[in-house]
Amino acid sequence: MGILGRISATTWIFIAMAAGVTLGVVAPDVAKELTPASNIFLKLIKSIIAPLLFATLVYGIAASGNVKTMGRVGGKAILYFEIVTTVALFLGLGAVNIIRPGVGQHADAPAAAAPAAPIKPPPTVAEILEHTFPQSVVDAMAKGEVLQLVVFCFIFGAACTAIGDRSKPIVEWCESLAEVMFQYTRYVMMLAPIGVGAAIAVTVGTKGLGVLFTLGKLLVTMYAALLVFVLLVLGTVIVVCRIPMMRFINAVKEPWLIAFSTASSEAALPKALENMEKFGVPKHIVSFVLPTGYSFNLDGTTLYLSGASVFCAQVAGIELTWTQQLLMMLTLMLTSKGVAGVPRASLVILSGTISTFSIPAEGITLILGIDAVLDMARTSVNVLGNCLATAVVARWEGVDLSKAPELVET
Repeated sequence: MGILGRISATTWIFIAMAAGVTLGVVAPDVAKELTPASNIFLKLIKSIIAPLLFATLVYGIAASGNVKTMGRVGGKAILYFEIVTTVALFLGLGAVNIIRPGVGQHADAPAAAAPAAPIKPPPTVAEILEHTFPQSVVDAMAKGEVLQLVVFCFIFGAACTAIGDRSKPIVEWCESLAEVMFQYTRYVMMLAPIGVGAAIAVTVGTKGLGVLFTLGKLLVTMYAALLVFVLLVLGTVIVVCRIPMMRFINAVKEPWLIAFSTASSEAALPKALENMEKFGVPKHIVSFVLPTGYSFNLDGTTLYLSGASVFCAQVAGIELTWTQQLLMMLTLMLTSKGVAGVPRASLVILSGTISTFSIPAEGITLILGIDAVLDMARTSVNVLGNCLATAVVARWEGVDLSKAPELVET
């Protein structure tokens, strides 16, 4: 029992992932029956999101005591988001043009693999802007509309700041609610190895190990591009902004693992909020930048979308000019904002984008076979990039992260 007690939560997740893969290979029929365990874990995670975001955002903004401060933080965050996601888009575009994984592929995938729902055109800028503002905060919470919730909480927190001491009971209540939700998160995360192991077992049991080798060229291209992005782009940001690398890795490894194994940014959000605050980023920055990044700073998703769009054209035998590709990138830059932090949400954006440019959907039917594996990588990079964004904005605000206490792993 003493040895088991010394095994970290991260190690248990790794063990569960290995066990899930093994079960999926050895007993796929049994593995498929674990779907309820995986779904229960994800439902518990999603039950955390709305109250935790409300509490941390309102308290963080109100506790800052200065609306101008939050406006400055928001401006810096958005500027950083746009720079980094633009780099990610062009990196994905460069990788798919150099390696050309779609050339020579066969697009005659089974019709059953095609998306069941009709492809909808991507939303316009006006529709995206209108959708940002909530009609009802209760409805936004129920539907998991993170961006709408951020907008409401920013205005609500600013209102609390404006009326001063009269808002103190609400601000203190939000602080208490945040602490309760962090404890709630700890309880739920005790089930993480079970939920993660079940999710991996179901994936392998359903699709087989062949899912790891189908369309290997595209898989290698995307993983290589994402790795280059993490090492060169995010690595450069860490060095330039003087962020303690080893402590940062220690802080983000568990949220990254959760995102990778579940392919859900939402699943990693509670732990990411908690760990970045422990890392030393002030609460008002973490509680604002991290949720906002889930709509504006999806580095892995934007890189994937640029590569996958051109891949679909290559599969269809369509040679896109650089002008067409750049126009597609501009479209993706707009439509990728607000992508839901749930598995496979980016397929909707991809379908709408290639439809706009009259590219046949056959490429998507091929991607569907390995999208679960691609989603794991792009989602984990999304979480990593957003965690780094909170640290960058904190450094930009003059916070000395080198003096923060060491993260204690539970």
